[in-house]
Amino acid sequence: MPSSVTRKRRTVRRLRPRLRPRWRRRKDARPEEIISAALEVFADRGFAATKLEDIARRAGVTKGTIYLYFENKEALFKALVRQTIVPVIAQGEVTAQSFTGSARDLFERLVREYWRLVGETSLSSIPRLMIAEAGNFPELARFYYEEVVTRGHRLMAGVLERGIKAGEFRPVNLAVATKLAMSPLMHAVVARKAFSACMPEGFDVASYLDTHIDLYLHGIAQK
Repeated sequence: MPSSVTRKRRTVRRLRPRLRPRWRRRKDARPEEIISAALEVFADRGFAATKLEDIARRAGVTKGTIYLYFENKEALFKALVRQTIVPVIAQGEVTAQSFTGSARDLFERLVREYWRLVGETSLSSIPRLMIAEAGNFPELARFYYEEVVTRGHRLMAGVLERGIKAGEFRPVNLAVATKLAMSPLMHAVVARKAFSACMPEGFDVASYLDTHIDLYLHGIAQK
């Protein structure tokens, strides 16, 4: 016959809740959580200074867990770019394909959408990081240029070409005009974070975007 101590132990085991391991419940979310943590840590420390241990700590996992999904820090950064910035460009491509208005209106919409989805969000840390550190990581620079910069320029060049064919825009060097359309956005991404506190007037994003769009469209307009 079981002793009173044995009976108490059995009762405790029956009453004790069966807790599932934390990561069994969230296994499918692990890569996304790691990528989200990577965005925060890269923004805080930059690419070179960030260690996988830092990202693991922020994500609440072990360093070994990161290696289950990403080969190294470079692979993690590429996954971050592909899941954050690249979809913004893809969304712009879908917008351009279905847009039935003028090229002028499409240009303004894409500029404002980029700022809303990137410039005003934590994603702005990615282009800032690339501007600051690309020279030290040529392989990552090449990756970013091919998957983000080139694709974004191609999207904007299509808008300009549409406007030229429709008679809205005058003929221009598309490669150069595309860079001139995008460069002010990159300046805004950097200036808003790095220098806005130093500017006596502050950095008025709304006025900046309005002026950029106005000057650019007037400059490229068919006379």
